[in-house]
Amino acid sequence: MSDLFSTPTPDDYSAKDIDVLEGLEPVRKRPGMYIGGTDANALHHLVAEVLDNAMDEAVAGHASRIEVALDAEGQVTVSDNGRGIPVDPHPKYPDKSALEVILTTLHSGGKFKAGAYATSGGLHGVGISVVNALSETLEVEVARDRKLYAQRFTRGRVEGPIEDRGAVQNRRGTTIRFRPDAQIFGAEARFSPARLYALCRSKAYLFRGVQIRWRCAGDLLGDAKAPPAEAELHFPGGLADYLEEALAGRTTATGELFAGQAQFPDNKGRVEWAIAWPEFGEGFAHTYCNTVPTPQGGTHEAGLRMALLKGLRAYGDLTGTKKAAQLVSEDVTGGAAVMLSLFIPEPQFQGQTKEKLATPDANRLVDQALRDPFDHWLTEAPDRGKALLGWALDRLDERQRRREEREVKRKTATSKRRLRLPGKLADCARAGSAGTEIFIVEGDSAGGSAKQARDRATQAVLPIRGKILNVASASAAKIAQNQEVSDLIQALGCGTRDRFALDDLRYEKVVIMCDADVDGAHIATLLMTFFFQEMAGLVRAGRLFLAQPPLYRLAKGPTVAYARDDAHREELLASVFKGQSKVEASRFKGLGEMPPAQLRETTMAPHSRTLLRVTLPEDPGDVRSTAAQVDRLMGRKPEARFDFIRDNADLVDSLDI
Repeated sequence: MSDLFSTPTPDDYSAKDIDVLEGLEPVRKRPGMYIGGTDANALHHLVAEVLDNAMDEAVAGHASRIEVALDAEGQVTVSDNGRGIPVDPHPKYPDKSALEVILTTLHSGGKFKAGAYATSGGLHGVGISVVNALSETLEVEVARDRKLYAQRFTRGRVEGPIEDRGAVQNRRGTTIRFRPDAQIFGAEARFSPARLYALCRSKAYLFRGVQIRWRCAGDLLGDAKAPPAEAELHFPGGLADYLEEALAGRTTATGELFAGQAQFPDNKGRVEWAIAWPEFGEGFAHTYCNTVPTPQGGTHEAGLRMALLKGLRAYGDLTGTKKAAQLVSEDVTGGAAVMLSLFIPEPQFQGQTKEKLATPDANRLVDQALRDPFDHWLTEAPDRGKALLGWALDRLDERQRRREEREVKRKTATSKRRLRLPGKLADCARAGSAGTEIFIVEGDSAGGSAKQARDRATQAVLPIRGKILNVASASAAKIAQNQEVSDLIQALGCGTRDRFALDDLRYEKVVIMCDADVDGAHIATLLMTFFFQEMAGLVRAGRLFLAQPPLYRLAKGPTVAYARDDAHREELLASVFKGQSKVEASRFKGLGEMPPAQLRETTMAPHSRTLLRVTLPEDPGDVRSTAAQVDRLMGRKPEARFDFIRDNADLVDSLDI
């Protein structure tokens, strides 16, 4: 006890206990302060630092080409055709070249003074010197004024004076070649080719004026997900090119991206953006400042979100949609796919790894730059603006529903179990089942069209993926594990089989809406089999329907009609278009190909659509006969289906395949 609280003598702590770390020693002593640690992220951050310097030359207009190479020994080379690091003696250190000062001194570089770079990713003056400090070996070559200079370093220490390697032709710029130090990162640390390739691609997207050439030793590419051994990365469309590739195959609410770029007034920089609103699945936000990723966002992302929110609220007011005033930023951009790239002089970041932008002016600059383009984009195509507004209002409804559920859960611990709904369900806004209906459609594309065509107040849309499980031939365990079946049961909320309760059905009508072709008929059959076996009470109550989408659109001048099938087409040609020649007949490839307005008019709007009610016989004997027929056609015995096909083959005139 007395030892613990004893007073130290003067000899316990003196000047000899004070360490002074010189040059790059602080970096090697505490690498986490400079690159966030010594893990894989920190290792790859070294390449990002070197590549950022090359990108700064490109963004400033001094370089058009960057080369990145990873060799079999794990050594990375980054070259650019920019101005080249200065090699003349430094005024403050006459016995050293500027090149040596930059490589061996923290907080040195050409980005502190105005004029050298209007915008740059490296502003703290520690990037390349930190790479040098944490590399086992680093070699730099500079081609300036038709001469080649070189210098080598080991663990941050210079091996000798700068070397003049003589005259060179048709070459300029800087080449940095380095190998990370195993003493810092561990003997097993290796660069990931896929990760470096992804970094190069992202930089090429961020600045459309640069070409990045990638090379990797073939010995490192054994992985199935490995990048190509060589590639030239150049994307004239910038961020829009990236977003279109990232969302390939996914349906978006507006169909077109909101993309563009704008200069800030008074030469304060510029901003580029590309945004889409996926109908289903997760969104994302990738933001950058001076080509440096800011995964935690920051003031530039806040400005973008504010511009989109104010713009969509204003559009709602313009179109008389009063509920738009209740929108918040989460409703507009929470599920969006966002790409944002900002270029400004002297940005302020949080931390050396620059994961979040803190520049106060960035919020205002981005907000003002996006507002007018976004307003014009919404109003120049009314269908697009209405579709996005509907998308955001759906998220508003979902947010309010979740809040109400949380409040109910807090208030009543003994209340009914919390309602769980599938993520793909676009629910209707009306509370209670009276007057509501749910459309079950196949695929995200059809789901996207249906969502835009529906009446949001009373019509819900649930897309299912492909052909739903055939429950008549599946085991109970397989049915329970099937995601599409689970989503359908959750959306309807009424339970199955002996737990079925019609009063708990969340909608007044359940509508199967499939393409008007053979595949669509098969999917409808599988769904009817599901309802017959798992929710017979729903069918018996007359709550199940089949939509009748058209297969053809017939038009002659102002006269337009829709045909359900070939027979109906001939009937319309003989009646509505009687005596008229050259009637234009176009066949719909599927619900996803129909414009929302046509889908609404022909298939979803109650005043103009046709629904077929699916029923069960009243007589118990007929019900048993129906069950036997379902088992014969959909059950586990394929020979029964074969017999049916063989017995009825003569009745088929043509096959629609």
